Amino acid sequence: MVVIGVALVGLLKIMQFRITENLQQKIFVRSSFEFAYRFPKIKFSELHNQYPPELANRFFDTLTVQKGFSKLLLDISGAALQIFFGIVLLSLYHSFFIFFGIILLLLLYLIFRINFNLGLQTSLKESKYKYKIAHWLQEIARNHLSFKSNAIFNFSLHKNDKLVSEYLKQRENHFQVLLKQFIQLTGFKIIITAGLLIIGGLLVINQQMNIGQFVAAEIIILSIITAVEKLFSGLELFYDVLTSLEKLGSVVDMELEEDIQNSNYLVDKNKITIETENVAFQYPKSDKEILKNLNISIQPKQHTLILGENGSGKTTLLRLLARLIEPTSGSIFINNTNYKKYSSDEYRSKIGIITAHEMPFEGTILENITCNNPEIKMDTVFELIEKLKLTEAIKALPKGLDTQISSEGKQINSSTIQKIVLARCIINQPKLLFLENPLDKSDEESCKEIIDFLNEEKHPWTLIVISKNKHWKQICKQTILLEKGEIKAI
Repeated sequence: MVVIGVALVGLLKIMQFRITENLQQKIFVRSSFEFAYRFPKIKFSELHNQYPPELANRFFDTLTVQKGFSKLLLDISGAALQIFFGIVLLSLYHSFFIFFGIILLLLLYLIFRINFNLGLQTSLKESKYKYKIAHWLQEIARNHLSFKSNAIFNFSLHKNDKLVSEYLKQRENHFQVLLKQFIQLTGFKIIITAGLLIIGGLLVINQQMNIGQFVAAEIIILSIITAVEKLFSGLELFYDVLTSLEKLGSVVDMELEEDIQNSNYLVDKNKITIETENVAFQYPKSDKEILKNLNISIQPKQHTLILGENGSGKTTLLRLLARLIEPTSGSIFINNTNYKKYSSDEYRSKIGIITAHEMPFEGTILENITCNNPEIKMDTVFELIEKLKLTEAIKALPKGLDTQISSEGKQINSSTIQKIVLARCIINQPKLLFLENPLDKSDEESCKEIIDFLNEEKHPWTLIVISKNKHWKQICKQTILLEKGEIKAI
């Protein structure tokens, strides 16, 4: 029977181990896909004052939830069962122990309830400064060349010192809550142990219990107290898991773009007209309109250049037309239909866009151009890189198109990076092409040749571009001049 019991316990442990591993895998997969799905679809207003790469750091809290949740699940359930069955067993020795069980559970609840809110608040504050430090280190790494300057280097250390000092302060505050709970638990153990010894002794003296029952009861009481200690030893992990869930929630709870599901409206593949009617835009928490009373019309395959001084609203207008942001007031029409009638997926499937400071993602050059689209043939890729003057730059790399590049493509010059991004933008032959300074880092001659290529009649796109390059004026049939958010001339 003993051998069978040991084998059964071992089998249950193995099953338990498998279940917790499955839970950890599911938590990780769910969390990664939540982040990957949500970041491109989060409303612009939600990210206006946020730095998305810093928000992405919240994903690392998944690891705490993974390990912490499974450990708490085992420890709490085990300790809770031990306490429950211990109290049930004690009640068989004497009815007094039923009263003892109620008092025990009540005291445990009070100790936990009194400290819970403060413990969670201090844990959240500690976590907040942990992420501030991580973000500052990320900023130092991102600008490591600038921080080589002695003055800026000293500033980075001073700021890090300030953040770490605040983190230690919040960490100490959280530790004080944990220490307070531990002191309360110690006092609880002393009172329960002393009370049970006194009352148990009186029950023996009054012959309501025998010595054997008293000793057995004390052993059970000790096992209950051990289970209580196990519960409280996991409190720090409990707070960490709750804090991690809150941090993950700070991303997961961000409002997503509103979209029409199963819309019957489809963008015409061959003819796309864009019109705006009294369009205005105002950034969140700003009291000034960036754009106001815009009325423009862009005909199919018409090339339009947007000009204006810095701050005139060029970038904002481009993003409005590309539906990256929504107008504060007014309407935008695609083929005489309000573009909100089209699902964003349907509309964006027809466009290609390059915004300011667009960078490649980590992967091979080929992946950056094709995004592993199986419908794109290699002949198309080779033809495109030739037209964009990329052939020589790629031939100079030992692995050619299979060269691995970093997220900012630092091992490749900036003009090549811009051309790779442009290739990715146009390889799927979009019907609407939105370009913001797409070739400002290329030399004049290659820039002119690429612009001429983009202007060829065979291409299907309507082109809207922001650039100070004079050659765009020669190929664009319409120029929109903005001044302080209003149209000065068309």
